[in-house]
Amino acid sequence: MGQQQSQLSPRDQVAQRVREHHERKKNIFFQHFDRISLGGKLMAATIAVLLVGITVISFSLRALVGNYMLEKTDSQLSQQANLVFNNIDWLSKTDNSSGLSGPNSYFLQIQYTDGTTDADGKPLVVTPLLPQLQDGIVSVPVLPTYGNTDGITLGKVFTAPAVAKQVVEVQASESSSGSSSDASGNDSGTNGTGNANGSTGTTPSPDASGSPAPGSSDSSDSVTKVLSNPKPGANHAAVTAASAPWRIIAKEWTIKTNGAEKVRGVVYIGLSMSDQIDTLKTLTYYCIVVGIAVVLLGGSLSTLIIQHTLQPLKRMEKTAAKIAAGDLSQRIPSAPENTEVGSLAASLNTMLTRIEVSFHEQEETTEKMKRFVSDASHELRTPLAAIHGYAELYKMQRDMPGALERADESIEHIERSSQRMTVLVEDLLSLARLDEGRGIDVTGTVNLSSLVTDAMDDLHALDPDRAITRNRLQLMPAQDLSHPASLQLAAGDWDAVTLHGDASRLRQVVTNIVGNIHRYTPDDSPAEVALGMIPAAIDPRQLAQMPTTEASMRRFIDAAEVGQSMQTGYRYAVLRFIDHGPGVPAESRSKIFERFYTADPSRARQKGGTGLGMAIAQSVVKAHHGFICATGTDGGGLTFTVILPVERIAPAQPAQTASGASAKESKAKTSWFSGERKAKDVPAK
Repeated sequence: MGQQQSQLSPRDQVAQRVREHHERKKNIFFQHFDRISLGGKLMAATIAVLLVGITVISFSLRALVGNYMLEKTDSQLSQQANLVFNNIDWLSKTDNSSGLSGPNSYFLQIQYTDGTTDADGKPLVVTPLLPQLQDGIVSVPVLPTYGNTDGITLGKVFTAPAVAKQVVEVQASESSSGSSSDASGNDSGTNGTGNANGSTGTTPSPDASGSPAPGSSDSSDSVTKVLSNPKPGANHAAVTAASAPWRIIAKEWTIKTNGAEKVRGVVYIGLSMSDQIDTLKTLTYYCIVVGIAVVLLGGSLSTLIIQHTLQPLKRMEKTAAKIAAGDLSQRIPSAPENTEVGSLAASLNTMLTRIEVSFHEQEETTEKMKRFVSDASHELRTPLAAIHGYAELYKMQRDMPGALERADESIEHIERSSQRMTVLVEDLLSLARLDEGRGIDVTGTVNLSSLVTDAMDDLHALDPDRAITRNRLQLMPAQDLSHPASLQLAAGDWDAVTLHGDASRLRQVVTNIVGNIHRYTPDDSPAEVALGMIPAAIDPRQLAQMPTTEASMRRFIDAAEVGQSMQTGYRYAVLRFIDHGPGVPAESRSKIFERFYTADPSRARQKGGTGLGMAIAQSVVKAHHGFICATGTDGGGLTFTVILPVERIAPAQPAQTASGASAKESKAKTSWFSGERKAKDVPAK
């Protein structure tokens, strides 16, 4: 980096350092800005918006009112300039102490340009109209001198600055009263130019020809009024008002002489802007007061609204902290979902529910895996220990008399243990393949009726003294709230049921259930086997994902009631094996399908089996998108229910096809696994 900087010119190095400095400043600013809370940022932004809005409105209103009043003043001057000039006599005789905003508040000054001069030989300047304020304060606009109109346009209004003067009465001798009168007229012209001192001036009135009569005086023989700077004790408000600028219009004064117009001078007529300035100041004051009130009120309201709005976010923060501490049961308080916070809360609660379910499922899976490894180790260790023990026993006794007979006995025990271990390993391998979706072909055709009949024969061969009843399974609709819909047994043989699936695997399911009845129930206890076709308004994929609980069984029965009344959904083959043995406690029935589960804590296997039969049965049924569960039998015992999808219920077909074939002949069946409709060919007649 240093070598790169050394290659740059000094100017580029300075520019780079300036850029780096600005970048550091910007980073520092954003670091401090990011530390401000969201509520603070929102309140600051709200107050800033209010300030900007009030400032813009105030300046716009001030400019609008100022321009409007200026236009009105200019219009008044333009329209009434001739009227004021023609009524100088009347306006000068009225009371002129009403200030700068009364009906006689016009300023008027005449500057002669026809050669009329004062006592000093200068062009005569008279000021007939000069409004007076309190304490004799007058406002004198600063105008061009002696009729000079350079820089102004006649007939067009312009702004002229003003100076504040005060009328002072000066004693004069009686002998000099005439000269005082002349001097007063001359001084008034001087004051019109903005000089410090002078008299109030003469008050000429137009004669018959329109010419004013200079030389007449307002002053008495002994008192002369002159203008001077305001005294220190003069009224401050009056002095301030007198310092306001004027809006002036300049016009030529012409008279007719012998039929020709003659220019005698320039007339300046004006109106003070003091009233406008005072109005704008008052307006500005009220805008500031109202603006401060609006900012305070708006800031307070915005603070309350922002705090109330951010309160759910604070609750979310506290809930998230509790969840981070390990309490996954916490949920964010709900809010109306039409708001952003409510929608976010609903989404987060849904996510938290899924996370909690996934976490518990992961815990259960981990626990099951640990238990499975422990159980598998125990199950494998037992035959291995037997093999090892009998092998050691054979070695110890092979040199003793009768070693051959004892060797045969040891080999027989070793063979039984190895067979048990072989069955166990094969079952584990089957479960692993089923978990991976291998080792099963669900595209074949299975005659479920024949398969169940064979299983009943096997059970009869194992337990000849057991009474086995063959029944039909049907849905009994709900009668009332106390008697919901249920699956009932009916006397009679079942119909042939054919479905798509793996025949060998389904036979394994039935054989495992029959084997449980043989091993865990008395030889003379009765058993019932029932089979039926029941429609249900539930999707097979959804059915296969339901847990193996009685609540899931109730859900299927409710769906079956809907499917039977509406003739919609899928047709299912429902198979039940009912025994009247000791049964299984309700809290342990769902654990029957866990791998290596046994109700005996000692895990003794006197009756044989590996503890994987029901787990394999559940995996096979789920691979067929079916459902299996264990429920209690009325009067004691255990009932296994197996539900397998057969076909989708097709829409109602017309009574006759176009060719006259019956609806039964034209009906097409749907394979759940292939998803293809296989219609029977109807030969053409």
